[in-house]
Amino acid sequence: MPNDPCDEAPGGVPAPGRPRRVTMQRQGPILVEGPVEVELEDGTTVVSDRFRVALCTCRRSRRYPWCDTSHRKRVPDPSGGAAGGRGRAAPDGSG
Repeated sequence: MPNDPCDEAPGGVPAPGRPRRVTMQRQGPILVEGPVEVELEDGTTVVSDRFRVALCTCRRSRRYPWCDTSHRKRVPDPSGGAAGGRGRAAPDGSG
């Protein structure tokens, strides 16, 4: 059973051999049971010892790769087009 104390080693870390739980959300971060070590595209590694971390998938976070809920600040465009507001421009400059 998830979060059952017998499934965890001391310190709240999942016992060796137990799969790490990852929760996917349609419009939000990826939630990962911690602690975690994340390797970024440039080869650098960031570490979090929290019991659960939120990994940014929208790339708007100022704390990337950690989610800072910037995805919530997106304001829908009343014309039905792409979102406006505080969202970042597309990497190719088209947004």
